[in-house]
Amino acid sequence: MSGKLQVLTPQNSQLIFIDQQPQMAFGVQSIDRQLLKNNVVGLAKAAKVFGIPTTITTVETESFSGHTYPELLAVFPEAPVLERTSMNSWDDLKVREALGANAAGGRKKIVVSGLWTEVCNTTFALSCLADTDYEIYMVADASGGTTADAHKYAMDRMVQVGVVPVTWQQVLLEWQRDWARRETYDALISIVQEHSGAYGMGVDYAYTMVHKAPERATHGPILAPKPAA
Repeated sequence: MSGKLQVLTPQNSQLIFIDQQPQMAFGVQSIDRQLLKNNVVGLAKAAKVFGIPTTITTVETESFSGHTYPELLAVFPEAPVLERTSMNSWDDLKVREALGANAAGGRKKIVVSGLWTEVCNTTFALSCLADTDYEIYMVADASGGTTADAHKYAMDRMVQVGVVPVTWQQVLLEWQRDWARRETYDALISIVQEHSGAYGMGVDYAYTMVHKAPERATHGPILAPKPAA
């Protein structure tokens, strides 16, 4: 348990997106699909801001699943997309090697966002934990199952063997940790405004009504007041 008492940091984390592809998303019933994509892209942008090594893997792209969301690929335009045939990403040597290279640098906390929760996420998590000393942090609201029960019981099964359930916004804020971290503050606030729903609306309200930012300004660093030193 000692490793899981450590919070996620930009230094101890890596991220994997598993099968965030349209045909896989078509089958998701546990979360609104547009919300799912919003959360996935928000998580990706956060990883980019904090320099989190990110692996993108896909299954049967040309024959069934379709290409990874363009909004996700746009965040990581240089990242290779690791194509597989197995439903279990851990079966693929390319995926294991990518994760292993990051873990060799001390990043043994693997944050996972994937489809479907009950298949690709679960088999990956169980196999990875069986073979390594990595820790798995499953992003529940950036993953989805074919039914609400499928997602729930898959999450329950993973938690029973040590997987840590998290949400995408929780991960983002855990990486930030301190609002005095000025180097990531503006970019993080921009992500919150665009992707965090009511939280983002609250930020917009505070900037315009309290800090008197122009109401027609676009999202982004121009709106962000600096935290106190």
